Amino acid sequence: MNAKKRSPVIIAVCGKGGVGKTSVSALLTAMFARDPGRRILAIDADPAVGLSGPLGIESAGTLDDIRNQIIADIGNGVNAGKEELIRRLDYEILSAICEKQNLAFLAIGRPEAEGCYCRVNSLLRDIIKDIAQNFDMVIIDGEAGMEQINRRVMEMVTHLFLVTDASARGRSVAAAIEKIAGKTAAFEKAGIFFNRIRDKKEVEALFETTGLPAIGWMPENSIIRELDREGKSFLENARINDIPFPETAVRQFLKCKGRNPG
Repeated sequence: MNAKKRSPVIIAVCGKGGVGKTSVSALLTAMFARDPGRRILAIDADPAVGLSGPLGIESAGTLDDIRNQIIADIGNGVNAGKEELIRRLDYEILSAICEKQNLAFLAIGRPEAEGCYCRVNSLLRDIIKDIAQNFDMVIIDGEAGMEQINRRVMEMVTHLFLVTDASARGRSVAAAIEKIAGKTAAFEKAGIFFNRIRDKKEVEALFETTGLPAIGWMPENSIIRELDREGKSFLENARINDIPFPETAVRQFLKCKGRNPG
């Protein structure tokens, strides 16, 4: 990781399970990765590690694997000072990052369990923050529901990208995430993105039901369904250009002072 330190735009894609967060995360990643001069880090914060498929990248291990092994070693009497522990964590995390051209991928794995070794978790959080500074864009595919707001990665988020479908439950979860995350993360912008929508008339009615800023919307799409069904990478398939992802609206939402994601 020899890149120059940056002030990255860090996007957390959150929402209820089943609304299409992973597909939206993959489309966001593909959109920015098309610029070869921009370094992108995709973080899969879902325990199922579902983002690796659409990105066409195999996970080399998760942070949960690293944490559990180190905690087990400490429990077995393997003593390490803070500096040695930092060096080991740094090495293990860099080994877990998979790189493909200007795109890097890191999987979190399971969330922190109650009673986990606090010093290890704190150092993991700090190292992730430091690694993120090597990238221009960081896209985090959040865990389903509201659990991800307590994850170590949420502390560095600049943009909360809330995904929902047309359901009342999806909209309710998106609003709840924004409310609770506002108490635990210092993000600069939060907005709602409607996925799998029937038409413009439907989305206009839905936008009136939420007090969150509108990012954009996308209709149900057969190409996404097919790529998901066949386990094909979004990044390596020419048909991705035919997916009606509202890039202009998304780029406009992500623009903020001092950064240039557009």
